[in-house]
Amino acid sequence: MSHAEVVSSLALAYSDAVLDALPHPVIMVGPDGKITDANVAAEQFFEASMSMLRRHMLRELVPFGSPLLALVDQVRLRGSAVNEYKVDLGTPRNPGERLVDLHVAPLPEYPDHVIIMLQERTIADKMDRQLTHRGAARSVIALASMLAHEIKNPLSGIRGAAQLLEQSAGDDDRSLTKLICDETDRIVKLVDRMEVFADERPVEREPVNIHVVLDHVKRLAQSGFARHIKFVEEYDPSLPPVYANRDQLIQVFLNLVKNAAEAIGEGATDGEIQLTTAFKPGVRLSVPKSKMRVSLPLEFCVKDNGPGVPEDLMPHLFDPFVTTKPTGSGLGLALVAKIIGDHGGIIECESQPRRTIIRVLMPVYVGDDVPIDVAAANSS
Repeated sequence: MSHAEVVSSLALAYSDAVLDALPHPVIMVGPDGKITDANVAAEQFFEASMSMLRRHMLRELVPFGSPLLALVDQVRLRGSAVNEYKVDLGTPRNPGERLVDLHVAPLPEYPDHVIIMLQERTIADKMDRQLTHRGAARSVIALASMLAHEIKNPLSGIRGAAQLLEQSAGDDDRSLTKLICDETDRIVKLVDRMEVFADERPVEREPVNIHVVLDHVKRLAQSGFARHIKFVEEYDPSLPPVYANRDQLIQVFLNLVKNAAEAIGEGATDGEIQLTTAFKPGVRLSVPKSKMRVSLPLEFCVKDNGPGVPEDLMPHLFDPFVTTKPTGSGLGLALVAKIIGDHGGIIECESQPRRTIIRVLMPVYVGDDVPIDVAAANSS
């Protein structure tokens, strides 16, 4: 091999390494519309290997009539780069809403070849939603403090008066005094639940094996509210520990599994809840008004085949007092969002009939009682 060939080979290997290091999916499309090359991020995005991608036309990987196809034709015609934002590339192969920003450009060295970069909007959108959830939690904190001082004391007096009346009441009236006591107790329990939001003490954290947590939650569910539901586990056995509070993680996932079981319903004969874990290295993000940069590579999912979340509730699913249950308080998922936020994580939901996914992204434990995001912040 000549020196020029060696240099060319090294340059090609170097360019491939650079492409594979990019966190954004990049694909190259030939003149016939067939995929000719792709980086590792593209393989993950389309959930297919390089050899599999090369067997497909671009139109087979995107929704019918996708704007991406028109952009490719436009780039070939004009010979210049084109961008388009917030395009949905969700397909039956990759279901759910998958919003991306598209960057399409020609390759002068390869006539009629086009390079496409997909920049997923989910990371930025997740951060926006998480900030919204934290804002909602702060409003509940103020409300909880007010309720604790202004409602619990009068309720105690009402209950005491009802108990005094009960002593001299007849049989018919005694049922009414008991009703008063029961209802005041119910309101006190609701206020107690809300007071959890006002707990601003630092979370005690340690390295936690998420699989031990999920197995514990599964056993609790199968012995009670989810005994009629099939559980499927897809775990990454090499997953590192999560930097978290074990008891609070149990509370989070028990709540999520209970919601999934209730969504499926007791009458379902094919109900299924899927628990998955994965390591998904992503983009490191700067936290607003902070020097900290956040990396959330640990992904934990609770999936169910229930009827799905109503579309009008999706933007507010983790807000307090939002619920689809006739007797629900709407505080469960708000508390889940607060706990995950206190851990520096993000929670999101994708839903369509028979496929609802609650996804939790959290930092990994790297030792010395420092989560990976804090370590990165201190070193930057």
